[in-house]
Amino acid sequence: MIYLDNAATSLHRPECVGRAVCGALSSLGNPGRGAHDAALEASRTIYTARQRIAKLLGAETPSSIAFASNATEALNTAIFGLFGPGDGIITTAAEHNSVLRPLYLLSLRGAEVSYVHAGKDGMPDYSSIPSMITARTKAIVLSHASNVTGNISDLSAISEICRMNGLLLIADGAQAAGCIRTDVQKSGVDVYCFTGHKGLMGPQGTGGLYVRPGIKIRPLKSGGSGIHSFDRMHPDIMPEALEAGTLNCHGIAGLSAAAEYIMSEGIDKIEAHEARLCRMFLDLARDIPDIKIYGRFGDEERAPIVSLNIGDLDSGYVCGILSEKYEVAVRGGAHCAPLLHKSLGTVKQGAVRFSFGYFNTEEDVLTAAAALRDISAGR
Repeated sequence: MIYLDNAATSLHRPECVGRAVCGALSSLGNPGRGAHDAALEASRTIYTARQRIAKLLGAETPSSIAFASNATEALNTAIFGLFGPGDGIITTAAEHNSVLRPLYLLSLRGAEVSYVHAGKDGMPDYSSIPSMITARTKAIVLSHASNVTGNISDLSAISEICRMNGLLLIADGAQAAGCIRTDVQKSGVDVYCFTGHKGLMGPQGTGGLYVRPGIKIRPLKSGGSGIHSFDRMHPDIMPEALEAGTLNCHGIAGLSAAAEYIMSEGIDKIEAHEARLCRMFLDLARDIPDIKIYGRFGDEERAPIVSLNIGDLDSGYVCGILSEKYEVAVRGGAHCAPLLHKSLGTVKQGAVRFSFGYFNTEEDVLTAAAALRDISAGR
């Protein structure tokens, strides 16, 4: 099988990830819950993972990194922990439901949520943001990279708008972390949410959020923390403030190994490889009759994602043919981004998404493009 569904989850991971998870299963106790070797080794493993993720994201300190089960939990933690009734939040029509649904719930509780329009290329009109800011506005919440089009947001430019207006910037980094060089300090992000199982090439059930020092987020959960056990309220210091209960130590051990692998290979090398495959696929696909490609595909930087359709064929139908006849694994449908599909005009059809990873090859790209050409010719 040629696996080109890395935007959903990485299937081909570095061998060190599996070894780390297996080793952790038989050696790690509960971090912060004992003075014996197994508990202490778990604490060391968690701290090492914080160090590596902090370095990979350009964070000030490891304590700025709190772990969660995925980007969805991280985004829920940030959104519900920072905002409430009466607050205003600006987001975009290009967002994943991991951003949209928490904001929908928040609006039902009395928050004011505004949406930046996205054009036919799927790119939000960021120039409209200043005119959308009101006295109630507290933050801008948006994706670093789209999971449908691969379009990348200019976080530095948006953070400047936030700085000038006293707003927070929360970024969904699910499709960027591990694929695109990210520096949360230089880009001016206040909260950066990430998942471990996509570009970071770690296990499912891992992820977290970077929180800029000085920002206090109300915890989504409260309970055991391993510290301050006699306090009635959950600790409010990072990272324990956002990590109630036992962490997924075994998964985090795998994520830590993946982060070390990414840094040893070099994020620039990984980004260049994935970008080359993506560009190669774009160049081949755009010449196929009846192919419609979504998003920007000029010289702009992009995440390694290409979404397209063949004529009026249903995206799920095309994915089925690609899998059954050509053994090419991709994803069709709405990709949990309903407002973006309205902008693209693909609500009924969905889109066929090809997403490339570090372990994909040029041969994978050639096979996938040839399969698309066969399907188009056979319509």
